[in-house]
Amino acid sequence: MTTKRLEGKVGLFVAVAMILLAILLLQFSKGMTLFRSTYDIKLRAASVGGLKERAGVLISGVEVGTVAHIKLAPGGTNVILTLRIYRDYEIHKDAIFTVEQSGFLGDQYVAVTPTTNALPVFSNGEQAIAEEPFNLQEAARNAGIVVKTLGETAEKLSGAISDLRKHLLTEANMTNAATAVANLRVASQEAVHTVSNLNQFVSSNSAPFSQSGSNLLVFSRQMNELAASLQGLIRTNEPGINASVKNVESSTESLKTILDDINQGKGPAGALLRDDHMATNLSQITRNLSLTSSNLNRLGLWGILWSRKPPQTNVTATTSLPLTAPKHPY
Repeated sequence: MTTKRLEGKVGLFVAVAMILLAILLLQFSKGMTLFRSTYDIKLRAASVGGLKERAGVLISGVEVGTVAHIKLAPGGTNVILTLRIYRDYEIHKDAIFTVEQSGFLGDQYVAVTPTTNALPVFSNGEQAIAEEPFNLQEAARNAGIVVKTLGETAEKLSGAISDLRKHLLTEANMTNAATAVANLRVASQEAVHTVSNLNQFVSSNSAPFSQSGSNLLVFSRQMNELAASLQGLIRTNEPGINASVKNVESSTESLKTILDDINQGKGPAGALLRDDHMATNLSQITRNLSLTSSNLNRLGLWGILWSRKPPQTNVTATTSLPLTAPKHPY
């Protein structure tokens, strides 16, 4: 074998080895899938976090494809990921796509979570929506804001406790509180004693209380019977009661008519009240009667009839007739 032919074989061997090494590197770096049939799914996400190309696509921890491309959508409002899925695996359209991270600081990947598999499977080039991935920096920023807010709250709480100790938890207030507690204890003891006495009084007078209750029950029954009897009496004599009420109403109307006639001067009584002369005579007669009764009280009937002396005439009664007693026959 000549040197030239040997060099050619060695060069060919090195070239084949380099090609095989490149294929192995591409296979292990998840950049190409040379010997497996694939289809693409366009995944639209608001943010991909730290996801990179050639990252894995996993279903329940099993790699079913890789992330082939990552680019901004037109307008720059979201990101479009091209998932290269092996034909061996079918993904239904009701599956959930999320960007997750292996471990706390591990590489990120696209996780596919199947649900009910009720919808058809994805075909080449169809789109899906991915949930927003967990952003560690945003979480740390929010945690910092929360810590700051907690610090401010702690400062305010400390100030409130300081003011409470300064103005409320003074020695005088604590003494007053202790006194109030002692008074409350005494009052509670007295209340317990009062309740005990009340229970004893009730227990010792249970028989009179029972008798009083029985009497009250009997009295209520009697009142019910009386009410029933009264209702029956009223119901039985209802026509007579109605007639009596009508008679009273008629009498009232008649009396009102008579009084109206008297006020208007109608009839003898009305004429008597309206006539001034008759009223004067009536007044004179009343005064004479008063004088006569006075003489009777002073002299007596016998003295008026048999007295030799004429009776005294009242000066004010000028129009009355003088009363003269007949002479004594002896």
